[in-house]
Amino acid sequence: MATTAAAQQPVTPAKTGKLKRIILIAVGAIVLLGAGGAGAYFWLHKTASHEPAKPAPAVPPVFYPLDSMTVNLQSDDGMHYLRIGLTLKLPDEKAQAALAERMPEVRSHILMLLSAKHPDDLAGIDGKRALAKELLTTVNTFGGTPEAPAHVQEVLFTEIVVQ
Repeated sequence: MATTAAAQQPVTPAKTGKLKRIILIAVGAIVLLGAGGAGAYFWLHKTASHEPAKPAPAVPPVFYPLDSMTVNLQSDDGMHYLRIGLTLKLPDEKAQAALAERMPEVRSHILMLLSAKHPDDLAGIDGKRALAKELLTTVNTFGGTPEAPAHVQEVLFTEIVVQ
C-alpha cells in the first residue's frame, strides 16, 4: 500500500532550479553593470586628474627703448661724462602708452639721478647693478600715477660709456 500512496501523489517538477538560474543571471547582470560603471568612472576621472593644469599663456613683455642720454658726472676735474642708452621692460603695451605720456618727467628725473653720480660709482659691475636698481625705482616712481602705476619690470642697459 505504500507504493500505491506514492503513486497517487502527483509528481511536481522542481521549480527551484529555474528560479536559481534567473536569480543568478540577474545578480551577474547587476555585478557586470556595476563593474562597468565603476571602470568607466575611474577611467574618465583618471585622464582628467592626471593632466597638468595648463597655465595661462604668457604674454611676452614689451621693450621700450629710450633715446640715449649724455650727462656730465660729478668729478674733481669736471671732465667726465656718461653716455647711456636704456630700454625698459614693460608687462604690456598699455603700460608703454601710460609711460610714454609721462616720459618728459621721467627723462628729467633720470638725468638728475645720472648727473649726481661720480665716475667711480659706475666703474664696476656692482655699481652698474646699483644704478639699474635706482633707475628702476625712479622710473616706477615718476612714470605713473597712484591710480595707474608704471609697472616697469626691469631697466636694461643698451649703451654705457663713462669718459
